[in-house]
Amino acid sequence: MKEKSEGYKIVSDNRQARHLYEILETYQVGIELKGTEVKSIREGKANLRDGYALIRNGEIWLINVHISPWGTASAYFNHDARRTRKLLMHKQEIRKLIGKVEEKGLTLVPLKMYLKNGWVKLDIGLGKGKKLYDKREDMRKRDDKRDMERAMKQY
Repeated sequence: MKEKSEGYKIVSDNRQARHLYEILETYQVGIELKGTEVKSIREGKANLRDGYALIRNGEIWLINVHISPWGTASAYFNHDARRTRKLLMHKQEIRKLIGKVEEKGLTLVPLKMYLKNGWVKLDIGLGKGKKLYDKREDMRKRDDKRDMERAMKQY
């Protein structure tokens, strides 16, 4: 019998976020979803690339994340693909985030969406936008590391 190693399955990963932002902290949150959205997510039809989160009236909202409409449902029962979704997080954590987000240049970015014990969870990161020279520096470090590993492999 095959056992699950960690109990969760990654549905969607936002790899571009780590390239565009320097992630300072990460938080695990739940999402308020409709039934057809959950079915689409289980099929792996979610895209986090252009998404971000905002705090309004003491609540966190996920904006511009694309979850494809479920194929076998009629248009009447289906959901809007890019609708604004509420994120579920404790009030005291939201209060701490409000102060951090109001700092200059900090943004809440969705990093990864996964299924954990049957529940859809989302990792959001508190990120600071990278400048072009920061991206170049990261690429240079990555290339240097790769070159060192190649050189060590020969010996």
